[in-house]
Amino acid sequence: MTPSLLDSYDGVLFDLDGVLYAGPHAIPGAAHAVEQLVSRGVPRGYVTNNASRSAEQVATHLNELGIPALTHEVFGSAPAGIALLSAALDPGASVLVTGSRYLRTLVQDAGFSIAESAADHPAAVIQGFDPTLGWADLAEAAYAVNNGAQWFATNLDLSIPRERGIAPGNGALVEAVGRATGKTPTAAGKPEPVMFTQAADSLKMQRPLVIGDRLDTDVLGGNRAGFDTALVLTGIDTAAAAEQAQDSMRPDWILAELRQLFDGSHRALQEPAGT
Repeated sequence: MTPSLLDSYDGVLFDLDGVLYAGPHAIPGAAHAVEQLVSRGVPRGYVTNNASRSAEQVATHLNELGIPALTHEVFGSAPAGIALLSAALDPGASVLVTGSRYLRTLVQDAGFSIAESAADHPAAVIQGFDPTLGWADLAEAAYAVNNGAQWFATNLDLSIPRERGIAPGNGALVEAVGRATGKTPTAAGKPEPVMFTQAADSLKMQRPLVIGDRLDTDVLGGNRAGFDTALVLTGIDTAAAAEQAQDSMRPDWILAELRQLFDGSHRALQEPAGT
């Protein structure tokens, strides 16, 4: 019998967009793959750069798609962004939120006051993905940063898979503010390794496999965390891109789809460390 890829790992850390779903719909075969993990008793976690929804909302969405998920298994970039704010700012400092209601709530819950515009002279701007953001929101962020506010971003994904195709992600909106300010934000989320190591520690995984669809966030972040990585070809990046990537963004494995976790048809791009 051909060995399963999972034989070498004690858990799986999934990206979401482009791996388990695209927009409101599950990627074909994703729910069945996660159900198989559950039936085999394999721990799993969900590590996402989407800062527009809470862990509870993400878990609810996954379950609605037939993908088993519990709130404590979800790790997002919005709380990681709040951790950056808390480390950099005094308690009660004023923050301009360029992002979702969820991100705004997290900022308030962390003890910061909310600035409604750059005219309030915020100490910082935090920018996270929200599909309703417009030019006026980005302009306020730019005004504040140009006036001296510290600038933070929950993540820097340039694009995001949606039901109708690939759309601009938070990183593209961050770039717009960057062009207007000449500044670069301090970023949380992938490819920083912290969310991966936090997830592995929380879920008691010693040797997890990180699965994502992006080389510059999922694979790079997993590699930086010291974990083996797999690129699944249902989202952003291609096998050709992986083969041409610099070492830091090369995955250990290529999966055409998630069923290859189980049937032995996975392909090694480079031999995982220690094998």
